[in-house]
Amino acid sequence: MSNPTSRRDFLKLATLGMAGISMSAAAAKRARAEILQPPARSKQVSPNDRIRLATIGMGIIGFVDTETALEVPGVELVAAADCYDSRLVHTREVFGKQVATTRAHEEILERPDVDAVIISVPDHWHARIAMEAMKAGKAVYCEKPMVQDIEEGSQVIQTERSTKQVFQVGSQYASSILYQKAREMYQSGAIGKLNLVEARYNRNSSIGAWQYSIPPDASPKTIDWQRFLGNAPNRPFDPVRFFRWRNYWDYGTGIPGDLYVHLFTGIHTVLNSLGPTRIMATGGLRFWQDGRDVPDIMVGMCGYEETEAHPEFTLSLQTNFEDGSGGGSSFRFIGDEGALEVTYDAVTLTRSPRRGPGADEVLRGYNSVRTWSEQTQQAFAREWRAGHSRPVDPPMDESTTYRAPEGYDDRFDHLTYFFDSVREGKPVYEDSVFGFRAAAPALLTNTAYRQNRIVSWDPEKMRIVS
Repeated sequence: MSNPTSRRDFLKLATLGMAGISMSAAAAKRARAEILQPPARSKQVSPNDRIRLATIGMGIIGFVDTETALEVPGVELVAAADCYDSRLVHTREVFGKQVATTRAHEEILERPDVDAVIISVPDHWHARIAMEAMKAGKAVYCEKPMVQDIEEGSQVIQTERSTKQVFQVGSQYASSILYQKAREMYQSGAIGKLNLVEARYNRNSSIGAWQYSIPPDASPKTIDWQRFLGNAPNRPFDPVRFFRWRNYWDYGTGIPGDLYVHLFTGIHTVLNSLGPTRIMATGGLRFWQDGRDVPDIMVGMCGYEETEAHPEFTLSLQTNFEDGSGGGSSFRFIGDEGALEVTYDAVTLTRSPRRGPGADEVLRGYNSVRTWSEQTQQAFAREWRAGHSRPVDPPMDESTTYRAPEGYDDRFDHLTYFFDSVREGKPVYEDSVFGFRAAAPALLTNTAYRQNRIVSWDPEKMRIVS
């Protein structure tokens, strides 16, 4: 026997579905796309302007950074350092036998033929080597996060100021054409008043979850274990800790230090923000029971106070290392009149200006009117129609997507700007102050998680509030 209520609901849903199809078609007519163009650059570099580069840390990112840096005209690799011998061998295999290699980064900093260094070592070495390099007169490109501990931030900032060396943090969203476009649209008022930012960076693979491969020749003979440890707690040789160092608090900074730094960089670039004032987090180790001591899922919440650059808003951060939806990353800047979404290759503006509801929505839709008596409904309908000369059209989204050109590499842009600063003394896109303001709330997300409390932060003075 059929259920008349169910049939009625089905017909209502079917009608709404058809309306949705119609609305989607109409909205599609209002959608458009444009291709962004990176800034034009001169390809001519005189021999006197060549930059002699050294890379300290030839792991995954160090190798990628080096390959990308050498695509920039006028840059040559003269030296490299790493604690694992096979990486040094491979450096010479790929970049040439003329490249000097060593386990000791101090030897790199002593070389007079090194103008600039890329620092791509485990997080617990970032601040120390960066400060040593600046004091040795080298320009520094330091991978994110700039520091492992909050206390190191002011030290790196002071060293940059006192040495006056070029220093840039390697979180490339700061100079990406996508985030620059999102910044332009936000500042134009495209989404109205900002109230929420959603940012996620998910993965769904063992390599994405930092379960990196371990070579068969890993041993105390091929790896300088004590140098790797540095100031970290002394432990017996362990190749798992060496090659999968991101999984341990001793050497890494967990999900926030690896991924949230990118998210904070993008958000602060778009909004010209100094950072949040309240930070909280939850998460846990849910899937990767492989001996690691950092979570594989983390959700953070941050409160941003009103400033001249932006209104008060809330930020939600999310990372899942066993994401069944396939992973991926995106930002959504949500205002009262629209939203900006930034993905790896595009930024989309969706305009949804608020308009008054139509008669169907007010009088017959999902509204409390339908719970009143027939007499009251009719009286309300007469009053409503008297005050509305015509039905108000339902809101219709207007969407514009700006795409990066095919093959665009924001890492190349970021390194190019760094080398331009080395040559010409231009301000960098991400100096130590910007880098610390991106790293600090990420590190404090760890603090909030590990201490199960809300952390208060002063983003202007860059210090924890008691």
